[in-house]
Amino acid sequence: MKMRKPKQEIILTDVEITDAGSEGNAIAKIDGRVIFVPFVVPGDVCDIKLYKTKKNYAEGRAIEIKKYSPLRAEVQCPHFGVCGGCRWQNMIYSEQLKYKQKQVADNLERLGKIDISNMQDICGSENIFYYRNKLEYTFSNRPWINAEDIKNPDFVPLPNALGFHVPGLFDKILNIDHCALQDNLSNEIRLAIKAYALENDLEFYDIRNHTGYLRNIVIRNTSIGQWMLVVIVAQDEPEKLMPLMEFIKNKFPQITSLQYIINQKMNDSYTDLDAFTYNGQDHVVEEMPSFKEQDKPLRFKIGPKSFYQTNSAQAYRLYSLAAEMAELTGNEVVYDLYTGTGTIANFVARNSKKVVGIEYVEDAIVDAKDNSRINNITNTSFYAGDMANVLTEDFIAQNGKPDVVITDPPRAGMHQKVIDQLLKALPRKIVYISCNPATQARDVALLAEKYEVGKIQPVDMFPHTHHVENIVELNIKD
Repeated sequence: MKMRKPKQEIILTDVEITDAGSEGNAIAKIDGRVIFVPFVVPGDVCDIKLYKTKKNYAEGRAIEIKKYSPLRAEVQCPHFGVCGGCRWQNMIYSEQLKYKQKQVADNLERLGKIDISNMQDICGSENIFYYRNKLEYTFSNRPWINAEDIKNPDFVPLPNALGFHVPGLFDKILNIDHCALQDNLSNEIRLAIKAYALENDLEFYDIRNHTGYLRNIVIRNTSIGQWMLVVIVAQDEPEKLMPLMEFIKNKFPQITSLQYIINQKMNDSYTDLDAFTYNGQDHVVEEMPSFKEQDKPLRFKIGPKSFYQTNSAQAYRLYSLAAEMAELTGNEVVYDLYTGTGTIANFVARNSKKVVGIEYVEDAIVDAKDNSRINNITNTSFYAGDMANVLTEDFIAQNGKPDVVITDPPRAGMHQKVIDQLLKALPRKIVYISCNPATQARDVALLAEKYEVGKIQPVDMFPHTHHVENIVELNIKD
């Protein structure tokens, strides 16, 4: 048997953090090598312990802060430093926005060779805490225990956890006492369910062995005060589930849609499973101002599996900015690609001649049609299917040549077939919304054959994270 030599511990001392980068990490540079470090801020000087080293980069963690950056902000979350959800919470918000704008600019220039001279200042979020309308929590019998607690001889670990996955560890769940991202009622609901489960010996799920009963809860709320709770369990055992649902119903009359899902699969996805309504409606309703102030507000039906932007206030600003770029006069045929539940399609419908929405998920198309009906919008039509297969020349011939295309694809961007079809259809304008500036840069570069870039507008949907949305206006070349 060969004995492996233990890896030598590498500690870098008095390292200045100079930048913020991908995945919410901060950056230092030593001898031409990039060091990625989480939970520190540009301007910090710290000692770093490396845990991964490669030829051109390394990853480490700060073990001591020698000098604190003036860019630091007071942290409001008790779980900061372990939970990976808000890695930039210790950075003042104006600096977060600066780095998000830089991220968009770098991707467009470096990957797409795109002229960014017409980039607008990033649109920041008015609320930087308690802005989310949806959170999902996981039950686990494998709670995360930090190193300090392990060393404490008096520490008694809790046997179960209800919270978020610890970054990089699929089977470890961080117990969440308070999350500062959703209205505090969300915290009250989560803690009450956890207490009930412990008092009534309901088994928390074991993701390694696929045993246990309680798997997840999904909490949604809307700006008009409606709440949805979805309880996801591993087996069809009504003797366990019904008392829990009755407890929740009585404890939280604010919940207007109380539902459950039975997930017997080996993974946590539930969009292909049936949701059952225990109490209230099978959906909640969100309200959004119309693009034109004189029009009635729009109302959107949101089901347990519906996609809706998780920052409602910023969603309105995002859609308004996209609609401004579209320059609609009321005479245009608009295609809304990757329409989801038809939020953008219905948002621009009152200012368009006709809107055609396409989406892969059939349930979302059902919601999109319902949303048109709820808002008395009659000039929309929606189609379900793979975008690359639906958006064909025959489809365009049947539905009319688009004057404007608004596209909001998933992180992977648009399929080559979709780009090719846009280059054949040649709408006068394409408004490209993206949550991934890198794939957006790639696609815009491909469209540059026949389009030139107009305005570029970053939008911050998720304060304290590195995520950023971006809108690019593409105008057909003369």
